[in-house]
Order: sequence, then C-alpha cells, then structure tokens
Amino acid sequence: MAPRTSEPEKRPGFFRTIKSLFTFTREAYPWLAWVLPLIVVAGIGVGIGIALLTGQPWWGYIIWGIFGIMLGFIASMLLMNRLATKAMYRRIDGMPGGAGHVVGNMLGRRWRGEEMPVAVNPKTQDAVYRAVGRGGVVLVGEGSRKQIEKLVKKEKTTVLRITHGAVPVTVLHVGHGEDDVRISQLARTIKKLPKVVDRAGMTQLVARTESLQHGVASLPIPKGIDPTRVRAPKPR
Repeated sequence: MAPRTSEPEKRPGFFRTIKSLFTFTREAYPWLAWVLPLIVVAGIGVGIGIALLTGQPWWGYIIWGIFGIMLGFIASMLLMNRLATKAMYRRIDGMPGGAGHVVGNMLGRRWRGEEMPVAVNPKTQDAVYRAVGRGGVVLVGEGSRKQIEKLVKKEKTTVLRITHGAVPVTVLHVGHGEDDVRISQLARTIKKLPKVVDRAGMTQLVARTESLQHGVASLPIPKGIDPTRVRAPKPR
C-alpha cells in the first residue's frame, strides 16, 4: 500500500485573515472598532459628493457610492495594516528573539536574514543576528551591550575573514540607549544602508556567509515569548 502523502497546509481565507488582523490590532488600539466604520462612511460621502459636484444622473450616484465603499474599505485596510505593524513592534520590543523576527521576516528581497541567531550567550540569552544584502553584512546585537560585545566582535572578525574585507560589516544594537536602534526602526535602518554589492556579488556573499551556518543549528534560541506568535497577520 502506497504511503499517504501529506496534504498541503490550507491557508486561511481572506475574511478569516481580515478578522485575525482586526482582532490582533484591536487589542492594542480598542478605538479601531468604531474608527473603521467611520472611514467607510467617509468614503461613501466622498463618492456621493463627487456625484453631486459632477451632476450625475440617479444611476451615477449608485456607481459613485460603490466607488466610495471601495475607497473607504481600502483606506480602512491600509490603516489597520499600519496599526497592526506598530502593535507587533510594541509586543516584541524588549523580548528575546524580537530582533531575529525583524531580521528574518521584514527586510525584503534585497536582504537575506534568519530568525536563528548566529551567536548566543546561553546564560544571559543575549544574541547576535546576521543579515546579508546589497548593503553588505549587518550584525544585530540583542541584549546587554557590554555582555554581547565579545560575541559581536568574534562574529565580525569571522565575516571579515571570509569576505576578505571586500564588503562593509555594519554593527547595530537593538535597544533604547543613546546609540541603540529601536526595534521599530531596525528594518528601516538596514534597508537605508548604501548599496555596495551587486546582485551577483550578493549571491556569492550569501553563499559564503551560509557556509558559516554549519554547527550553528544547535545554538539555543533565546527564550521568551516567541515573536512569531505575535506577528501581525496580513491580508492576502
């Protein structure tokens, strides 16, 4: 008897995703429940107003009214998505593994990063994460700056050795100190780095840095609330 093949995981439907997004965001912004309907009503008002100004016949009001509903719905989704992102950053701010969540999921196509740290202090749960992209190599420290300094220095030396110093290595530290980068600004800060590596060079750079992953898989993941569980769901 042939073994049964596992069925592909079903993705949640559109409306279920919207509901999850709304529930997640409302926990941080309770006023969202009455603001969203107001935005839709305002969109309808805009549509009807355009119909009045342009002297539309009766069926024109219907068309522009539908246009207003769509406009209000889109504006509501944009607002909710933006607030959901802010809510997510609030939850992972200060949590072990929060920086890894940003590095692994929010840098876009021009960067390659993993949620798994490249170095961890098992006692303090301080961790170092690495991102590779058009801006070179970025090492992100999470935890006590003094305690993580040795880990960061070691990783930077390793990266410089395998890249022969051909690409810049930027070191960032997540926190609320004077020279720290807030976690809500981490992705933006990395994306703003000057492009110094072309696409072909990035492919080679990724391959070289991934060769360092051997032996890293056994590193402990920083304990705490799993940031992937507080990820804001996005509508498809």
